[in-house]
Amino acid sequence: MPLHWAALKIGGTYLVNDHEAAPGAGFTVTQSHHRIESAAVIREVEAAGFKLVGRSDLLRHPADDLNKPLRDSERGKTDQFLLKFKKVKR
Repeated sequence: MPLHWAALKIGGTYLVNDHEAAPGAGFTVTQSHHRIESAAVIREVEAAGFKLVGRSDLLRHPADDLNKPLRDSERGKTDQFLLKFKKVKR
């Protein structure tokens, strides 16, 4: 677990904003496409002692081709996710 996660108190809020990858991609395209699958982020953060308590569609762009590298996507039109977690255990 990254050190900054350990520094957050129980009940603290942890927000994640990133570019969505295609379903099933997990962490496999983080270097090549600069994207990550939100489901993989949720699994990892919850395994570290956090609970997903909210999400927002504010930065969603469903027309974005999630199989394209970020650099090949239309600027300002990339599909992004916002996740809100609360720390529930050490």
